[in-house]
Amino acid sequence: MKKSNIHLEVGLDEQGIPEKIKWSADEAPVEGLQNAEAFSLSIWDSSQQGTLKIDLWTKEMEVFEMKRFFIEILSGMSDTIRNSTQDEIMAMDIENLAKDFTKRLEKEMRMAKG
Repeated sequence: MKKSNIHLEVGLDEQGIPEKIKWSADEAPVEGLQNAEAFSLSIWDSSQQGTLKIDLWTKEMEVFEMKRFFIEILSGMSDTIRNSTQDEIMAMDIENLAKDFTKRLEKEMRMAKG
């Protein structure tokens, strides 16, 4: 069986808050550690029939960036459900939710600019 590794490295400040996040993967297009501002990891535990989840972000990540990050996660989930189950209705529902959130975020950003 072929194996592939994903490596995450999180640098914490004195209070345990992430300051730096770096990642690498055997099959990434670029070699070596790459910088990241956030990551979200979900693992399905079939024995418990539930999801184990880790969400981390650096204290430098701005609120608008965080919202955009989660909108993009939703968009990716739409593709994943479509490819893994061929459930087009669920995929479109998730996609539409991501589009609605994008519109809301764009409006928030316009209002913040004045």
